[in-house]
Amino acid sequence: MTGAELLVRSLEAEGVDYVFGLPGEELEDILFALEDSSIAFIPARHEQGAAFMADVYGRLTGDAGVMLGTLGPGATNLVTGIADAYLDRAPAVAITGQGGRARLHKESHQVIDVPAMFEPITQTTMQIADPEIIPEAVHRAFNVAEYEKPGPTHIEVPEDTAAASVEGAPVPTTRRRPLPHPPAGALDKAADLLNAAAAPVAFVGNGAARMNAAETLRGLIGRTNIPVVSTYMGKGVVSDRAPQSLMTLESGPNDEAATALGRADVVVAIGYDLVEHHPADWNPDCTPAIVHVDSTPAESDAHYTPTVELVGDIDATLAALDDRLNDAIGPAWLSTLRASIETHLATPPDPDASFSVTGTLPILRSAMADDDILISDVGSHKMAIAQQFPTHEPDTCLISNGLATMGIAVPGGIAASLVTDRNVVTAMGDGGFLMNAAEIETATRLGLDYTIVVFNDYDFGLISEKQKEHTGARFGTRLTNPEFTALAESFGITAYRPETWGELEAAVAEAVPADEMSLIEVRLLPDS
Repeated sequence: MTGAELLVRSLEAEGVDYVFGLPGEELEDILFALEDSSIAFIPARHEQGAAFMADVYGRLTGDAGVMLGTLGPGATNLVTGIADAYLDRAPAVAITGQGGRARLHKESHQVIDVPAMFEPITQTTMQIADPEIIPEAVHRAFNVAEYEKPGPTHIEVPEDTAAASVEGAPVPTTRRRPLPHPPAGALDKAADLLNAAAAPVAFVGNGAARMNAAETLRGLIGRTNIPVVSTYMGKGVVSDRAPQSLMTLESGPNDEAATALGRADVVVAIGYDLVEHHPADWNPDCTPAIVHVDSTPAESDAHYTPTVELVGDIDATLAALDDRLNDAIGPAWLSTLRASIETHLATPPDPDASFSVTGTLPILRSAMADDDILISDVGSHKMAIAQQFPTHEPDTCLISNGLATMGIAVPGGIAASLVTDRNVVTAMGDGGFLMNAAEIETATRLGLDYTIVVFNDYDFGLISEKQKEHTGARFGTRLTNPEFTALAESFGITAYRPETWGELEAAVAEAVPADEMSLIEVRLLPDS
């Protein structure tokens, strides 16, 4: 067989269902090998979109999403999506083509050192100089990408490697290696700290969702009554209906989550990644003891110095810790903070007020089942979604908050729609929407049926807010836009532009469960 055929057989052995990417001349052998395989090749409209698809696929499934790009500009266009997967801990494998090996030692058309470029944003990067090593390289790429903590890996395949004749077979897939369990002494020490605490608080992050710790954590929290604060990427591990939930850091009418962390004498950080929220923001005085529960040791930071580190399988660690904790050790003030949040969430928007993101979120929430998926793009709307969109199941409110990159929502919706039968809603600002709006064509070509909500304020709104907060003025943020409904209809999808809250509610109720693509434009008043 050819190297390309061996590559594709190795991808099949790893259980790959989809490859997201763009065609390229140097990918010819790989593309025709994919055509003869069980793998669906999804041609995207831009490599960044393909990378975001692989990124979101990895976050939702736990299996590495696969992206494909050609040499030179094809590879450089993958960078943002790969970096997002790197900081959001999403398993992904990037495959790039390359020119023939005979011209890689010198200046040559479209040739750049792609492995060197990807090295800082991947777990590992490899060039396949010999077709015989393809099975081992593919197996290693998936093992590294999917092992805790997961992230992207990269394989570069020169075109002559892909075309070369080779004998071989895929490396047999193996079960993912189990993580260790923390020693009993460390568990005892952590339990002693929490049982003696006057105000323990759980701070729940991305790792808890990624490692399927929700059921165990919910049992522990329900029995102990410890308040729970989530990071943006930990939303839904503990349902926001739970009386212990104080939603996310920086949420609530008076930021009850930050209040709880400020009062805490012991913080048990569960799957918390420092890349999401700098610890100096929630632990400025370094007063609480910290119990670190994660798959890897704590990152070094002056404001995050754990008293105890419980390193290993998060779910198993929580089960062992639960066996050692007393009942009802949570503080008495939890109910007061929780009541404040409940009152705030129950307050409907003024029917005479202009459209707002915060007013739209209850309408979206009421139209979506607990296990439906909301994918947020990045901008001022992301802050509102993170803080005021109640989330009840893990991985049902996806937010990029490591790299925090605009443009992820439209392509992310494609990946979500491919892997689930649930309703999918993507929410974005006008700035982020136009970055990857072309992927609507990809979605319609695939016959997908998710809903796009565009908050249109003719501005890079979050940057405007920051500029005015810092200087009292803004610069370089104003936008002009096309007619979004006409743009949507040109792709053949249903478009709505409601004028009243009632029309918005009706549009959402119709669009979210529909078996077709749709776009809802929510026009916000441009900020003065």
